[in-house]
Amino acid sequence: QVKLEESGGGSVQAGGSLRLSCAGSGYFFGSFSMGWFRQAPGKEREGVATIASDGTKTYAGSVKGRFTISQDNVKNTLYLEMNSLKAEDTAMYSCAADPRYLLGELRPSEYRHWGQGTQVTVSS
Repeated sequence: QVKLEESGGGSVQAGGSLRLSCAGSGYFFGSFSMGWFRQAPGKEREGVATIASDGTKTYAGSVKGRFTISQDNVKNTLYLEMNSLKAEDTAMYSCAADPRYLLGELRPSEYRHWGQGTQVTVSS
């Protein structure tokens, strides 16, 4: 059974940084494509950053240069380093995983397994 659990959310002022973590279990971590997604109130869920099973990374234009996705296959953990945070980054952030090779895929609908999410609030 695939299980994903996010942590690291919180409240921060604009310009600050946060690092989100997503601990995975129940599957061979390095073989899945994974990603970070977010949903702000009243908006649809959107892809933030993904990493295909071959390690190729993809970023949404709105976070490119500010966010970094990475994974530690020994610790079975996915990370999202967020710098220069803006008020518009405020959202519930969730990690997702899928056993397929999903290169450059930011559409949430393509990911099968999801965590519960962690809230990020950026005040201006």
